[in-house]
Amino acid sequence: MNQAAKPLGPVMLDVVGTRLDAADVARLQHPLTGGVILFARNYENRAQLIALTSAIRQARPGILIAVDHEGGRVQRFRSDGFTRLPAMGQLGQLWERDVLQATKLATTTGFVLAAELRACGIDLSFTPVLDLDYGVSTVIGDRAFHRDPRVVTLLAKSLNHGLALAGMANCGKHFPGHGFVTADSHVAIPVDERELEDILGEDAMPYDWLGMSLAAVMPAHVIYPKVDAQPAGFSKVWLSLLRERFGFQGVIFSDDLSMHGASVAGGPLEAAQAALDAGCDVALICNSPDKADAILAGLKGGTAAASATRRASLLPLGQALGWDALQADARYLAARTLLQSL
Repeated sequence: MNQAAKPLGPVMLDVVGTRLDAADVARLQHPLTGGVILFARNYENRAQLIALTSAIRQARPGILIAVDHEGGRVQRFRSDGFTRLPAMGQLGQLWERDVLQATKLATTTGFVLAAELRACGIDLSFTPVLDLDYGVSTVIGDRAFHRDPRVVTLLAKSLNHGLALAGMANCGKHFPGHGFVTADSHVAIPVDERELEDILGEDAMPYDWLGMSLAAVMPAHVIYPKVDAQPAGFSKVWLSLLRERFGFQGVIFSDDLSMHGASVAGGPLEAAQAALDAGCDVALICNSPDKADAILAGLKGGTAAASATRRASLLPLGQALGWDALQADARYLAARTLLQSL
């Protein structure tokens, strides 16, 4: 089996800077590595980004390259031709005035987002946010489409359609819902005291209604003590509900294991193992090369054939247009013009 044919491993990690160093290459070539997540620190300009994604693929053919590129305040690449994408909350506000225009612009946003990323060698954006906007979460805020799960579902479905038009999969987050709690799981351990049926009847409904149109899901680093003592991403209870009650067949990513919300599961290796044992397909570790090394050195399991097949399903469909060709593409130019109306 040649290197390109090797299955993707269950660990997604990052690289340190704007160019690969020897330690980056060693991590990328580890058999347990299956993906890379990029950040704003990895970006200087488009030419550099394209060189970086090419170097990543040269070091590890077939690897999945991802980024948090939602729009609004969570958009890693904002200069050198990248379109400034709206926050999803803006689409929710538009929904209140014009439902059909809101769905049209959601599709347009997804298409522009995915087309620009794919032109730079990036396969996946961790979007859409499916959390409900209860007006209390500063970390979610206008990243959410709306308070109403029905509106969230229809706008997310439209966004996902746009992603798919550019050959990109999607990842709904943060299951079963992060919007009700005020604490930020990056720096705290949020606790949602609601009953299971209350959560399933509101926050989790988009995961049910979106059904097979969801390619991947990221659980929340939130504890729901009426359901389980573990945060959702480490909970067999929650991940079994996702698979069995909602029939989800796609990839389950852990949220970043370097976040404070993951600390209840132990150190980085213990947290990664707990996430995979609970049912995650991918353990995500960011901003911590030493923790990534510990995970790669000690992780057991997580390479089941079904899980590897699911991970491979996230690779893009079809040949992407290069950046110059994209700038001459009539569909893309029309989509960019439409976004300027927001």
